[in-house]
Amino acid sequence: MVKETSRLRSLRTTAERLRRDVHALGLACRDPRVPWYAKAMATVVVAYALSPIDLIPDFIPVVGYLDDLVLIPLGIALVVWMVPDAVMADCRARATTAVVARGRWIAATLIIALWLAGTLLLWQWYRPTRDSVV
Repeated sequence: MVKETSRLRSLRTTAERLRRDVHALGLACRDPRVPWYAKAMATVVVAYALSPIDLIPDFIPVVGYLDDLVLIPLGIALVVWMVPDAVMADCRARATTAVVARGRWIAATLIIALWLAGTLLLWQWYRPTRDSVV
């Protein structure tokens, strides 16, 4: 077995912490002790983190992954700053102990459905009508 380097271990720890915080923000969205504006921002951050569609597509070299490496941690930090400390500690503890495999599929399905509905609405809005065709 190959020994894990300290850099790889650090990256793994950071990724696990981000995953836990995204789940904790999802729990905070449903907590009545969280202000409405923090819930709204947490919803946006969680939706973006779980969304298969990025602001900048991942196939664009360097910049494609840069938005995930910058926007998601900044969004998490902003929401953690807005949520009361006691609530965030409680949500992090629940996220650490929760089994989230089923929840990930439900959340991913919901986000994909929202993107498809938005795409359909845009297509309905911008498609040419029969009257405009000459």
